[in-house]
Amino acid sequence: MSDASQQATMPVRLSAAGSRPAPDAVTQAIRLQQGEEPAPVEANAPAFADTQATPVAPLPAQPGAAGVPPAPPASKKARRRPRWPWITLLGILGLILAGVLAAYVGYQSGIQMRQEAAATQAAQQLQDQFNLAMQEIDSKQLYRAQQRLQYIIEHNPNFPGATDRLAEVMLQMNATATPAPIPTATGVPTALPAVAEDDLQGFYNLSQQALANGDWNTAIDTALQLRQKDANFNPVLVDGILFMALRNRGIDKIGKQADLEGGMYDLSQAERFGPLDSEAQGYLNWSSLYITGASFWELDMCQAAQYFAQVAGSLPNLRDGSGISAGERYRQALSGCGTELMQKGTWCEARQQYEQALAYGSSPEIEAGLQEALVHCP
Repeated sequence: MSDASQQATMPVRLSAAGSRPAPDAVTQAIRLQQGEEPAPVEANAPAFADTQATPVAPLPAQPGAAGVPPAPPASKKARRRPRWPWITLLGILGLILAGVLAAYVGYQSGIQMRQEAAATQAAQQLQDQFNLAMQEIDSKQLYRAQQRLQYIIEHNPNFPGATDRLAEVMLQMNATATPAPIPTATGVPTALPAVAEDDLQGFYNLSQQALANGDWNTAIDTALQLRQKDANFNPVLVDGILFMALRNRGIDKIGKQADLEGGMYDLSQAERFGPLDSEAQGYLNWSSLYITGASFWELDMCQAAQYFAQVAGSLPNLRDGSGISAGERYRQALSGCGTELMQKGTWCEARQQYEQALAYGSSPEIEAGLQEALVHCP
């Protein structure tokens, strides 16, 4: 290979930093290879060496390099969740709460209305009983008036005028008292020895002896005196004497003396000392039913019949001061109920009442009522 070809293939060395070849440097090199004179360079031609390099901004320091602290992690903006699900949920809960509240208010209002209606009806019944009692006082039917007034006071102790009227009735009854039925003696009271005031054991023995003799009044009075003198003297035994004496006296008053109110009082006092047995509890219940049924007499005979039906089925001979048995009361109440039902036009129900009344005895009123009911309900 010739020198010319080697020179042609050799790389061109560029000038040092700060100088660049003239725009015709290639042309000059070719001329030199061909043995020609290089072309003169114009004096005013701009040289690349005179140009200044464009300053380049330094690269920012990389985190983690020597002397450069690591950059804090970029904070991520929390995503904001949509609020409409919570608003919908709160709305649903509000509607449910409003519905529950409305239902509760309506329920309470309904209960209050029913209670007011029941109270009004009960007050009207008591007022009707009071009006009938006033009529019975004027007609001197004092015992019936007494029963009605006691019934009113039992259900409403503050009923206007009931207590005063009852006191008047009791005074009139005491002033014109009729002989009470002669009770059947349950025991023959015997003369008991006198007891010194400080002889507690003597009072106890006297009360026990009176109980054994069936002298309920003496047994009760002596036991009460002993209790007043020393409440700690044989309290269990003294309570037993009071219980038995009050229990037996209450049954005697109801079953033998026709004193239902007095017997009920004694039995209720006996319950303070111990539970009543089935017989005593039965007398207490039957007397209460009898008195309640009598309070509806001539006011609502169908209601009276419902009460006397319970007494007549268990104790038909039970009587009050009027001397009318529970069985006879039931028969008359059935007849009166049949009359009330016919007035309402319920003939078949009236027929049933008359037929039930015939089972306890016939009367012209029952026979006539039954025949009239059969015409409309054969």
